[in-house]
Parts: sequence; C-alpha cells; structure tokens
Amino acid sequence: MPIAELLRLGRPRPIVRWGDPVLHRPARPVTDFGPELQQLLADMFATNRAANGAGLAAQQIGVDLAVFVYDCPDQTWERRIGVVCNPVLDPPGRRSLITLGEGCLSLPGGEADVSRPEYATCRGQDQFGEPVVITGGGTLGRCLQHETDHTRGTVYGDRLNTRRRKDLYRQAARYEDRFPADWPVTDAT
Repeated sequence: MPIAELLRLGRPRPIVRWGDPVLHRPARPVTDFGPELQQLLADMFATNRAANGAGLAAQQIGVDLAVFVYDCPDQTWERRIGVVCNPVLDPPGRRSLITLGEGCLSLPGGEADVSRPEYATCRGQDQFGEPVVITGGGTLGRCLQHETDHTRGTVYGDRLNTRRRKDLYRQAARYEDRFPADWPVTDAT
C-alpha cells in the first residue's frame, strides 16, 4: 500500500509499556509483505500520530515484528515519512555524537539525555519488501537509531546508568495518570 493510503486507513492501538517482554527481546524478521502487514503499518501510523510521536516500532503495540514507521523532520526540517522492515544501521563513519533529551512512547512522560551519532543510515525493506536506505540527521537520525534499537529489544533506558534510569522512571511516574493503560486510544490529558 502506498504511504498516503497507510496514513489514511489505520486506527490507533494501545502502546505497551517498558517491562512488557515484547519490548525487551529482538523481534522476528518480516517475511510476509501482504495485507496483514499493510494493516499493521496503517495502525502503526495512526498510533504514532495519536501519540504525537516521531516513530513507532511494531513491538510498541505488542507485535513481535522487526518493523517501524517514522514521521518526523530531518536536519533541514523537511518532513520525512516512511517504513523500514528488518532495519540495520550502518556503522557511523566519523563518529560525531550529540547529546539530546530523548523520550519513548512506551515510557510516556519520561525524558533523559542520550548520546547518539548525529546522523544515521538505516537499511531495510519498505512496505512492499523492496530495498530501502534512509539517511538523515536531526529528529530523523535519532528516530532511525531509537526505533532500530526497539527491533533489537533495546529501550533507550538500557543506555543509561542505574542512577539516570531510576531518575527517568521517577519522572515518568509523575505523569502516569495522564496516560491510561490503553493510551493513545484513550487520552486522559
């Protein structure tokens, strides 16, 4: 299905929270690019939009597949929208790290500084199973890295030391009442 159709047809699903086993183990590769995947992608775009996210991995809605969607600006503030199945990040060349506040839809209300390469190149397949390569910086570069991490069973809290991770959990706990269990299907804010 073309991206325009995927953006139009989905319905939001509840986002699972850190601690759910599906978020903490590597996802299964996408091998079937048929109608079930297309509906999943449409629902992922709708969920990401409802939650005001930059990107969303299938695991974040409880589906054990290595795929993510993104809808965010790149380093030039151009809106970039797409799908990556079976993502693999290219190793960064000249490694220029930047530290920025990062959040996760699966831990709403929490944010912590995380250092990542300024730019990222992600290879995989699009929604049709065709090869795709996306390169970008800004929010897009961070999103490509964050969502690929999800498909590997890594949440960004895994990149923090124990003290910073505890601070992150405390921060998110202050906002728990704003995010019901089926958020963003139901929005308490």
